[in-house]
Amino acid sequence: MFRILITVFLLLLPTLPAAAAQIEVSAPGQQAIPLALNRFLPLQGAVDQKVAAEVDQVLKADLDLSGLFRLLDPRAYLSDAEKLGLTSTAIDFAQWRLLGAEALIKGAYTVEGDTLTLEARLYDTVGRRLLTGRRYVGKVEDVRRMAHSFADQVLKSLTGESGPFNTRIAYISTSTGHKELYLAEVDGHNPIRITNHRSIVLNPDFSPVGKELIFTSYKEGNPDLYRKEIYSGQEARLSHQKGLNISGRYRPDGRELALTLSKDGNSELYLIGTDGRLHKRLTDNWGIDVDASWSPREDEIVFVSDRQGNPHLFIVNTLDGAVRRLTNTGKYNATPAWSPKGDRIVFSRLEGNIFDIYTIRPDGTDERRLTFGPGNKEHPRWSPDGRFLVYSSDETGNKAIYIMRVDGSGSRRISPPGGDSRHPAWSGQW
Repeated sequence: MFRILITVFLLLLPTLPAAAAQIEVSAPGQQAIPLALNRFLPLQGAVDQKVAAEVDQVLKADLDLSGLFRLLDPRAYLSDAEKLGLTSTAIDFAQWRLLGAEALIKGAYTVEGDTLTLEARLYDTVGRRLLTGRRYVGKVEDVRRMAHSFADQVLKSLTGESGPFNTRIAYISTSTGHKELYLAEVDGHNPIRITNHRSIVLNPDFSPVGKELIFTSYKEGNPDLYRKEIYSGQEARLSHQKGLNISGRYRPDGRELALTLSKDGNSELYLIGTDGRLHKRLTDNWGIDVDASWSPREDEIVFVSDRQGNPHLFIVNTLDGAVRRLTNTGKYNATPAWSPKGDRIVFSRLEGNIFDIYTIRPDGTDERRLTFGPGNKEHPRWSPDGRFLVYSSDETGNKAIYIMRVDGSGSRRISPPGGDSRHPAWSGQW
């Protein structure tokens, strides 16, 4: 039974002066801050190379993905890098300024039995002061989670918004020979299989409340909608109407779901409760309506329909059922996802026999193409803070899961080799 063991306690350091930070960040690529990430040192006891290396690897990967920093080469570090110094008065800021660093991360750890205490600090080297710090206490096996949490805190300190690194990515993989549901850290580490249906599992979506996932499975022969609790492993068949029960998506408040049903012969959008009871039919058209995604205001849903010919994006008002067309370009637009901030919708489009990823405003303006090059890029989904996208691509052969910044930069593969991986979904804070 899948279970995450986490006992992390965050102890907020003494309140920092409101201090107007001299470091200001707005968006990736606009201002890359020279950052020195010093390897964490033992606060007491012996050096634990594995703990230090894990913290270093996680922070480096997370902060590099953010696009907000230019990481300095540790080989250039001077003598202060060998000193523990976790207070402003104990740090030789002149040395770090000499290297060009405008921000500095230093930290320390203590391992006592299976308990790990991690102290992490972010400094403004220009202002010679502490910007933020955290103490994490948990099991040694929680070290990656602690490091992801501090990366989130670094982004919050500099931008006002927490990062999405202490979250999870769900996706479908065929590594066992069947299409099963997996869960991994946001950088792809520690993937865990959470279904064993030995059938076809598709289209996961995270509940915005609690640690639950919904997905479609052919376990009982029909494409039915299932719900699974991550911690307990309990699973229930949520919708098993005749025909399709596919592409379920939670309403942002978690009280209702949108999905496609074909119980009456044609594929239409419906709303159901979290107990599976049918609430409302949203569309009624001869075309095929699929791939619903809620607006953050919950009053509209973007979906795909071929009601006017080729598959295009449409938006339906959930109150009065009014439908408007969103895209007019391309012959095949698919799998839209509304951003958590509500300002853009991401989708994939088939052009020249290859799918690429685009975004567009909900009013149909300012369309932008984000991906280029070989291979299909499909099934895009947003990070909970709207800064990043996760998607599947077959650019190197088999389908794999990738993440990138919202401007299309910084793309990197996160799923392990073996089988095809597709249909990703990004959780909220974990």
